Amino acid sequence: MSRDHLQSAPGTSAETPYLGLLARDASVEAYERPVLLARAEGEPAGRIAALEEARLLALRVRAELEGRRRREAELSALFETAHDLAGLRDLDAVLQAIVQRARSLLGTDVAYLSLNDPARGDTYMRVTEGSVSARFQQLRLGMGEGLGGLVAQTARPYVTDDYFQDGRFQHTHTIDAGVSDEGLVAILGVPLMLGPHVIGVLFAADRRARVFEREQIALLGSFAALAAAAIDTANLLTETRSALAGLERANEIIRDRSGVIERASEVHDRLAELVLRGGGVHDVAAAVSQVLDGTVEFTEEAAVPAEALEASRAEGHAVRHGRDWIAAVAAGGELLGALVLRGHPGLDPVDQRTLERAAMVTSLLLLARRSAAEAEQRVRGELLDDLLDARDRDSRLLRERAGRLHADLDATHVVLAARLDGPAADADEEAAARRRLWSAASHLAATRHGLAAARDGGTVLLLPLGGDTATEVARRTARHLGTAVHQPVTVGASAPVTDLAAHPETVASAYAEGRRCLDALHLLGRPGDGAAAEDFGFLGLLLAGERDIAGFVDRTIGPVVSYDAQRGTELLRTLDAYFEGGMSPARTKDALHVHVNTVAQRLERVGRLLGADWQTPARALEIQLALRLNRLVTPGPR
Repeated sequence: MSRDHLQSAPGTSAETPYLGLLARDASVEAYERPVLLARAEGEPAGRIAALEEARLLALRVRAELEGRRRREAELSALFETAHDLAGLRDLDAVLQAIVQRARSLLGTDVAYLSLNDPARGDTYMRVTEGSVSARFQQLRLGMGEGLGGLVAQTARPYVTDDYFQDGRFQHTHTIDAGVSDEGLVAILGVPLMLGPHVIGVLFAADRRARVFEREQIALLGSFAALAAAAIDTANLLTETRSALAGLERANEIIRDRSGVIERASEVHDRLAELVLRGGGVHDVAAAVSQVLDGTVEFTEEAAVPAEALEASRAEGHAVRHGRDWIAAVAAGGELLGALVLRGHPGLDPVDQRTLERAAMVTSLLLLARRSAAEAEQRVRGELLDDLLDARDRDSRLLRERAGRLHADLDATHVVLAARLDGPAADADEEAAARRRLWSAASHLAATRHGLAAARDGGTVLLLPLGGDTATEVARRTARHLGTAVHQPVTVGASAPVTDLAAHPETVASAYAEGRRCLDALHLLGRPGDGAAAEDFGFLGLLLAGERDIAGFVDRTIGPVVSYDAQRGTELLRTLDAYFEGGMSPARTKDALHVHVNTVAQRLERVGRLLGADWQTPARALEIQLALRLNRLVTPGPR
């Protein structure tokens, strides 16, 4: 970019150069140039400050635009499946799309779908994605055999971290040979249900050991529900076409069912378009309200009648409750809320099905957003873990990884160690509190363009310093996290650190420094507070080993503390000024604005209280440490 493009005429708004950068979708580094140029040309401080403020605002706008583009891309794959189902024309194409998108969203090596064959009494592979083995693609399994047989028998999801070491299901030579030929290790299977009947199984598998999270199991279960709905819809079409050949009445039925399908397609096209434009669950509810000519609301689980909500979840259909209709929004076995149609007791089957499909779309939307947020949290934690352990020393790769998370490792940062201080009733409650702390820290790191990871029973954060001091960041973080988890959180911060991409090993030493500050706050009896290394200086080393702080202060300067408390004198203040003035009475009287004789009298009184040797080097050091500790334990005006 030339100087002419960056330089603005006198009186030009500070936002002007950044609007151009936003319009050109310039890189993050380009936003530094207007400020650097202004400084190089000696612009007034006010102009530079205005440019800095405009830069931060422009970067926030850029980040928001990038976030929206990312969310649109993530939601597109998910709602294309609902769109395909609504406009079902080719069952094989819909099932193939479901398997492809399930593999993509779960990030597995292979995904596949098997269907039961009632005529032969076994089950067969219908659709595969990512498979390279012909033997695996042609497998037929006897009922009750393999992981799929266990899923079909119990109508419940099953997951194995290591297929060949898992003895919960029946292994056969044919199945094991096919799985081995494909190289699969970790397998997740969820049932395809039509009412109470299992018609097949949807699988996601990796060629390495892997633990599938609960949200991933629920997400695959939702895709299985879509696959079952596609099969159900295809069966309905087949039955309708068969009936049309023999009965005139069947002609009326097929017209009705075609109308249902066309109406469902129109509704889902509308919902898919709405969500892909960036809409949320409440926008979905508003769109369905227009279609059903009523008021549809997304409601949290606690605000819905429990009996009706459980009935809807168990039956998989919307149920009537008084003058309302309730459709459970669920993923796998987890209830996420409900869509409630208010004051509309008369609902025909077509509208009931529309409400049910809207609830399914809402559950997919909620799960997709949760999965995206949790995936970003895990990536942030992995990068910070690598920095703490100095596993990756390639500065270019570190910068690229951080850039994808909107973090800048070339900026000045502070490392913070955070730990819960509230009492826990039992181990389960403590674990839940730690999860809440990790979630709150991850959210804070994402909003501040930093990183967060769980470590040593607490949480470690890497946050940009900005224009604050390390102490201000520590205290603000302690307040923010404490409010989020509803119990005290103590935070210790390191001194500022720079150039982390080139020197990642500094993160580990800064974390150790933050933990020492954290220990110091605990020893000083200040839970729920925040402090940085700059607040303690070399006293942090003393606090790491000294456990009786109050006893040390009392033994060293206790008589002076008691004398001031009883008589309202200022011996402690005089001692502070005396040592800060290099033990010079003249500089002490200037600092206190008193006569030198007053200083001499006070120091004489100190000598009588502490002993004649109080000014020897050893005693003087202990007294200075005790004075510093006394100020830290009893914070107040200095």
